[in-house]
Formats: sequence, structure tokens, C-alpha cells
Amino acid sequence: MSLSFESILVQAPYSLARDDKHAMQLTRLRELTEHHYASCEPYRRMLDAQSFVPATLDNVASLPFLPVSLFKTLKLQSVPDSDIVKTMTSSGTTGQQVSRIYLDKATATHQQKTLVKIVSQFTGHGRLPLLIIDSPDVLKDRQQFSARGAGILGFSLFGSDRAWALDENMALNLPVIDAFLQKHQGKRILLFGFTFMVWQYFYQALKASGHPVDLSNALLIHGGGWKNLQDKAVTPAVFAKKLHDICALPAVHDYYGMVEQTGCIYMQCEHGHLHTSIFSEVIVRDPRDFSIVPHGQPGIIQVLSLLPESYPGHSLLTEDEGVILGEDDCLCGRKGKYFRVSGRLKKAELRGCSDTYAAQF
Repeated sequence: MSLSFESILVQAPYSLARDDKHAMQLTRLRELTEHHYASCEPYRRMLDAQSFVPATLDNVASLPFLPVSLFKTLKLQSVPDSDIVKTMTSSGTTGQQVSRIYLDKATATHQQKTLVKIVSQFTGHGRLPLLIIDSPDVLKDRQQFSARGAGILGFSLFGSDRAWALDENMALNLPVIDAFLQKHQGKRILLFGFTFMVWQYFYQALKASGHPVDLSNALLIHGGGWKNLQDKAVTPAVFAKKLHDICALPAVHDYYGMVEQTGCIYMQCEHGHLHTSIFSEVIVRDPRDFSIVPHGQPGIIQVLSLLPESYPGHSLLTEDEGVILGEDDCLCGRKGKYFRVSGRLKKAELRGCSDTYAAQF
């Protein structure tokens, strides 16, 4: 049975309980695996080496995974070069290899539509005035986006009017912020930025300036690595409280995502849990033998996505450690698995947008 991505898009992102979600995802993942097996020679050779036949896939957890680092060393794409409309690169510090993700029009469209479906569950329908906590200089090469630039561009979809909180030198641009807030006084406002930059260049700079800013009617969505803030003993709870203390920001939502599966992000709910949607799944594996560990036990995070058609990125083993907290029973009411990311695996490279930027300084 064929399952088009468009037929999945019509459903609410957190609407399916375990069995229904599994059945739907199994059909789509089997089709994606058959497509990439037929169209991507390196992927086909890796599956052949495991004696895996895509048509025999009968359980989502049995789908072979690729180490996410392979996108740094191999050219993995499942469409002709002439179909590629955009190449995305991962964040990386100087000297690091970066992942390269090749997108055709269909996959880029899937990413955009999925992001809208997921995020609108938190922001509401309709666009909001958007204050981007970054510098406009990050968007330079429109054909080859860094993960940071791609994240900003993706979330710009939710902005009815956009302003940049930082100037080209990453300094707080208070005149722009004041004018933006004055213009949209009384309206709900969306803020977006990467975790370290929100803390270092927005919160810390605002605190040092003593300049009053009222964000009591705003919502912040932020993402990227936490390592540099954890090293400073800044937990998610401290992060949210400090922002509330200095500018009355009432709602802060983190998200987990990666350039290798852009669009298919895991949003943090009101109870502090990261959630899978109908477009994604998370499996946690034992680092010793890659067996699946029970809920509540930490291990390596594997992520599955229903989106990628132009490259074989639908089942990836990350370099992150995490733990699944439950499924279908979060107090927020959203269906699906919910989980926590504990941090990077030892000896894994920094790759979160926040952490790689911080490491340069």
C-alpha cells in the first residue's frame, strides 16, 4: 500500500496513539527505504552488507540506521544532481568537517510544511510579529545554508513582521528592539534564537544595559546545543527563570533537531518534555550492542523521519545521549513518545548551533 506524504500532512501532529502511528510510519518508512535503496548506491551497499531487504521491513525498530557522521564523509543523495535545489550544511567549529544535505524541491517542501504543522501547535495559527535574536549577517549564501541560517529561515515563516535583535557585531540593538515592541504593542510576539546566543547576547547584554524591555506578551522558541550553558551551571529551568526575571517573558520552549532531518523537530511542551510527532520517532539504544533500552534508561538517540526523499536520512543514529520518559501519557495531552536529551556522547564533536558558535570564541 502506498502512502503519500500529503496524506500524512492532513493529520494533526500529535493525534495518533502508538499502534496507529506505528502502522502509518511503517508503511511510509518502508517506501522511503525502498526508494533510497534503489536510488543511492552507498546506501544500497550498506544495506546489502547487512543482508537487509527493504520490502521485508515489518517493524519500525528494525529499520537500519546510518551514523549521522556519515553525511560528513559520503555524498548521500537519492535524486539526480539536476534536481537539487539547495544544499544545507551542519554547524561546525573551525577544522571540523560538516554534513552536507542535498534537497530537492519535494523534500524542501516537506520540511517547510512539517515545521509549520508542528510549531503552529505552540504558536497558534496565523503569523506573529517575530523578533530574531541573531544578526542578519547569518543569512548570506541563499543556495548553501548553514544549520543556523536554515533554522532562522525556517522559523521566519511564522513572522508577519521581522526584526533582528542583534547587529552585525552581535551587539544588542536596543533602538530596533524598542521600535519593534512599540510598533506591536498589545500583540502577541514570537521570539526565536539559538540557546547560547539568547543567553549570551540577549539576556546577558540586556542585564548589563539596565534597559527595560517588556516581553510579557511574548513566546520564545530556542534550539541548539546546551553544553556551553551547562558548563556555566545554566539549566533549562534557570534559563527560563532568568529571562522571566529580566523581561517578564512568560513562555519558553526549547526544541531538539538537526540539519540532517530539518523540519522534523521535537518541541518541548509546557511540562518540559521533548515530543515526537506523527512525522518522527525516537528510539534509544544501548551503546554497547545497539539493542533497544527500556523507557527510563539512557542510551544513544536514534531519530526517524518521514520527510527525506532526496537523501537517505530517514533513520539516523545521533551522537546524543537521552532517555525516553513515556509514551501517549504526557500531562500536556500530546500523543507520542516524550523524552529528554542528556547531552553529547563522550568524544563526539560539538555540532549544535549554539555550541559551535560559542566554541569559536
